[in-house]
Amino acid sequence: MKKAASLFCALVLIAGCASLWGASGRQGVSSSLVDYLYPQGEVPPPQDGRVPHLELPLTVGLAFVPARGSSDQVLSEAYKIDLLNRVKAAFTGRDFIREITVIPDAYMRSGNGFAALEQTARLYNIDVMALVSYDQVAYSDETKAAFLYWTIVGAYTIKANRNEVQTFVDTAVFDVPTRKLLFRAPGVNKVASSSTLMDVERDTRKARESGFEQAMADMTISLDKELGVFKERIKQDRSVTVSRAGDSGGGGAVDPFILVLAGLALFLARSHAKWRRSIAS
Repeated sequence: MKKAASLFCALVLIAGCASLWGASGRQGVSSSLVDYLYPQGEVPPPQDGRVPHLELPLTVGLAFVPARGSSDQVLSEAYKIDLLNRVKAAFTGRDFIREITVIPDAYMRSGNGFAALEQTARLYNIDVMALVSYDQVAYSDETKAAFLYWTIVGAYTIKANRNEVQTFVDTAVFDVPTRKLLFRAPGVNKVASSSTLMDVERDTRKARESGFEQAMADMTISLDKELGVFKERIKQDRSVTVSRAGDSGGGGAVDPFILVLAGLALFLARSHAKWRRSIAS
C-alpha cells in the first residue's frame, strides 16, 4: 500500500512539474482601430454630409494599427512590412491605383487619432488609407500524457501538448480628406497542432506566424471582393464620386448617351442654320 501511495504521489508531482516547466499557457497580441482613431474615448462625430471624391488613379497607404502595450516578438516590424508587401503585390498594377505605400510602424506610433493619420497621409501624399487591425490568441495545454515529460526521452518524443492559434485581421479603408470609411474586409484563420515539451515554444511561434500569414491571405481575397462590391454600390447610391485625373468637373465619367445627344443637337443646329442661309439667298 505504501508503495502504491508513493507511486501515485510521484505521478501527481510529475504532472504538476510539467506545467511548471512552461508547457502550458496563453499568449496574445491585438490592436484596436477604434482606440487608435479615438484615443480619448471620443464618440465618432455625426456625418457632415460631405461626399468623398476619389480622383483616379489613387495613392494608397497600407499600415498596421499599432498594438496595445508592448511589442510582440512574433509580429515584429520587419514581419509586418513583409505581410503588408504581400497584400501590396496582390493589388499592384490595377488601373485605378497609382501607387501603394507600405507605412512603417514607427510612423503610426508617432501619434493617435485622425489628426495623426492625416499628417502621415500628407507626408506620403496619400489619398486613401488602408488600416489593418488584428487580434491573435495562442493556447497550449498539456494532455494526460504530459507526466511522461519527466523522462528525458518523453520530453523529446511524446507530443503531449495541444496547441491552438486563432487569428483575426480586419482592413478598414478610409478616405483621408473626409475621414469616412469606404469599406472594410476581414480575414480569419485557426491553426491546431501538437508538440513535445522541448518543441512547444518553437511550434507555437511557427503556428502564430502561419496564423498571421493565412489570415492576411484570407483578408486579401475578401478585400478584392469588397472592392468589387464598393464599385457597384457607388454607382447606385452616389455616396462617393469618382473621376480620372485630368477630367473637368470632377463628377466622374461622362455618359456616352449624353455625348450622342449633344452631337445630334449640334448637327441639327448646323443643318438648320444652313437651311436658313439657303432660303435667304
